[in-house]
Amino acid sequence: MSDGLNMSRRIRRTPYTDNVQEAGVRGFTVVNHMLLPKAYQPSVEEDYWHLREHVQLWDVSCQRQVQVTGPDAKALIQLMTPRDISRMCYNDCLYIPIIDAQGGMINDPVLIKLNDDKYWLSIADSDVLLYAKGIAYGKGFDVDLCEPDVFPLAIQGPKSEALLCRLFGNHIADISFFKYGWISFRGTKQLIARSGYSRQGGFEIYLKGAHLGPALWQTIWEAGQDFNITPGCPNLIERIEGGLFSYGNEMTSQNNPFEVMLGKYCVIDGSIDYIGLSALQKIAASGSTREIRGILFDGGPCPTCSIPWPVTREGQEIGTITSAIWSPRLERNVGLAIIENAEGNTGKPIEVKRPDATVSGSVSYLPFA
Repeated sequence: MSDGLNMSRRIRRTPYTDNVQEAGVRGFTVVNHMLLPKAYQPSVEEDYWHLREHVQLWDVSCQRQVQVTGPDAKALIQLMTPRDISRMCYNDCLYIPIIDAQGGMINDPVLIKLNDDKYWLSIADSDVLLYAKGIAYGKGFDVDLCEPDVFPLAIQGPKSEALLCRLFGNHIADISFFKYGWISFRGTKQLIARSGYSRQGGFEIYLKGAHLGPALWQTIWEAGQDFNITPGCPNLIERIEGGLFSYGNEMTSQNNPFEVMLGKYCVIDGSIDYIGLSALQKIAASGSTREIRGILFDGGPCPTCSIPWPVTREGQEIGTITSAIWSPRLERNVGLAIIENAEGNTGKPIEVKRPDATVSGSVSYLPFA
């Protein structure tokens, strides 16, 4: 079956699409109805080593923003998440679970507070805007909801700070992890956060104004030549090794926050009210034994995991692998899986039923060492 993507107006281009095509993109996927580059380097392994050592420029415009403004903006967001946002400061970026009435995951966005009445939800791949509109209408909240003209561009890798300090000033180094500041670009003020979908360090510029996209890409690209910059995209090896989860792969509405290591963000003592509170209280009271874990397994470089692979122990299925790839650093295959009796099975031998063979392996804590 072809891995090609048939382009249409239904799949949205980004302000950087012309740039990434010129840079030699080898394929796209679709997230939030928008193009996301999925490969540049000759191999995912070469991209992996480069990301760990240098700096890359990623088009992540598919991280759409749900903009919530108005007197009830904070109340609406709090109703959607079990994380307490009451003490959130203006320069904070909070990673939050958004859940439904049964405690199922709707999304795991980054919440950015712009002022008391204005927030951005930088979302993963699900229609949070429609969910928020339904709640706002049902509750009669005084809010405006829209997808603003904002297109994130990520600069990832250990040389990202030096590059951006050269371009925009040394104040970039003062931005702490999951905090944001501001840069000037062509007479505009743009938000920049120390964040991104890798464990190698980096920043995301939330560019406001699609017309500025090509110039921003080119400015960073030219300045990055001294730092061995390449175009890039979320790297599957690095993502799995780092224990970074993908909505739609590792979690869906069938999973609750406790299963995907987000229980620490859930207030269940009744001090805040939100959709799904009673469901999470019941889950916590009964105890959730299923939890995501890493899987190390044998058999040589594995094929693409497009359909979940069963994980068994002593003949009993204990979970399924949802993402997997060969790790050149660990010299084994690595995967992510929701595991039954996770604590009891961690460190224990298991079998993985790959499409091509059944191989041995073990359950590991995340991130991989």
